[in-house]
Amino acid sequence: MTTSPDPGSTAIPASQALHPFRIAVPQDALDDLHERLDRTRWPDELPGVGWDYGIPRGYLRELVDHWRHMYDWRAAEARLNEWPQFTTGIDGATVHFAHVRSPEPTATPLLMTHGWPGSIAEFIEVAGPLTDPRGHGGDPADAFHLVLPSIPGFGFSGPPGTRGGSSSGWPPRSGS
Repeated sequence: MTTSPDPGSTAIPASQALHPFRIAVPQDALDDLHERLDRTRWPDELPGVGWDYGIPRGYLRELVDHWRHMYDWRAAEARLNEWPQFTTGIDGATVHFAHVRSPEPTATPLLMTHGWPGSIAEFIEVAGPLTDPRGHGGDPADAFHLVLPSIPGFGFSGPPGTRGGSSSGWPPRSGS
């Protein structure tokens, strides 16, 4: 027998409960990525076409070299793990988010979403000044408590609950 929730109830359905989350990519996944990058087969390229036919091979090689040899995933992972993170269910999708509270008790809640494509890593440099303006030479009255979701299909969120997004229309489509 199923029952409908009491309209006056404040109980949170189990599917919408908050679950603590910590980024912990297994080393074998990183090793596999490195091996695949090392085995990249570079396509031939027409001379002098620049960006007319897509990403120039030289630019792409530099990009792959950066991600393979210079980017420190573990440092990025540790920096993001400084933020309290959670997952929850919203309209059938698992949504990952960071909740960065201000030390100021009267801070204003602020939901910030990244663009497409993107991730919450875009907020690393602004989270400190927004949550702790006093510590960054600003006015404590300007403090925010941040909620930083990974939009469905990106970061550590799951895919959207339905084709084209969730039943609530999030994420919005172009022109919405």
